[in-house]
Amino acid sequence: MKYIMFEDFSGAAVPIIFPSRINFDEMREQMPYTTALSAGYITLTSEGVRCHGQSKSLQLEAGPEDAAIIQTKFEDAES
Repeated sequence: MKYIMFEDFSGAAVPIIFPSRINFDEMREQMPYTTALSAGYITLTSEGVRCHGQSKSLQLEAGPEDAAIIQTKFEDAES
């Protein structure tokens, strides 16, 4: 799976997770958010979420805090 971390209109980080067969730039075009913060690949392990890699087309890489943000979103559906 791939992901792009966006900044929403209130300044909060919002991850969008999508299948690997979709290109990063194609997904980016579909999102209304103006700022993409990071992008890469997501893997679920026995230890939790792992974010790694980069998007060459968006010139972004996985951020050090991305896994924690995504894990929190999975744990709290209201966030």
